[in-house]
Amino acid sequence: MPEWPIRDVSRVTGVTSRTLRHYEQIGLLRPSRVAENGYRFYGDAELSRLYRILSLRSLELPLATIQIALEDDATLAEAITSHLALLEERRDRTNQQINVVRHTLEALTKGQTMTIQEIFAGFDHAQHENEVRERWGDGAWEHSVKRRDQMSTAQRRTDDERSFDINAALRDAATSGDNPTGAEFQALVAAHHRWVTEYWGGRVPDRNAYTGLSELYAADARFAATYGGQRNAEVIREAMQAWIATNLK
Repeated sequence: MPEWPIRDVSRVTGVTSRTLRHYEQIGLLRPSRVAENGYRFYGDAELSRLYRILSLRSLELPLATIQIALEDDATLAEAITSHLALLEERRDRTNQQINVVRHTLEALTKGQTMTIQEIFAGFDHAQHENEVRERWGDGAWEHSVKRRDQMSTAQRRTDDERSFDINAALRDAATSGDNPTGAEFQALVAAHHRWVTEYWGGRVPDRNAYTGLSELYAADARFAATYGGQRNAEVIREAMQAWIATNLK
């Protein structure tokens, strides 16, 4: 039976080796065999299972739920059929999101006043698992997912509104030209650090993690756009790093 080494599986699927090993540790996906040198190999059955895992992850299901869903063995054809249905469902949701974004753009073009919630209504808040795991470790991802899973719909709505408020405050401060090392801007960063701690399920970002987050805000166009542009993102990075120098040793 053909087998593929972990590096090839990682390259083709986009799932990092670290994530694949994490899946192995929690019993979600075990390799077909482990060579004497520690190299992992995956066969058809394992790739079929990984396909199902990724299709379920695309729906933002927690790993514990996926593990339950995978108790029955399915062929690759069955996994692809299921994935097709999930993609069609996501297509419908994306079409709805497009309509919301189009409405937002039309309203702004016409000069209508919109709340921060309305402006960001069309934003996809899906977490990027590999990126989070690689930058801040498995704990940051698992804690954030568990935290959201334990919330009711109303609590998630409140949580989203708080996220909007905190990030909008940083954006407005940068747009207004506030001194990034000034007391007001630094208070906003302190609130942001507390928010990140809560979002990570109580895992407090240390100096390295929070510095990395500040760099990501300026380096990643997605965050720069959220904060009103590249210049704003750089100002927020400066404010965060000033706060880090004073508060995180």
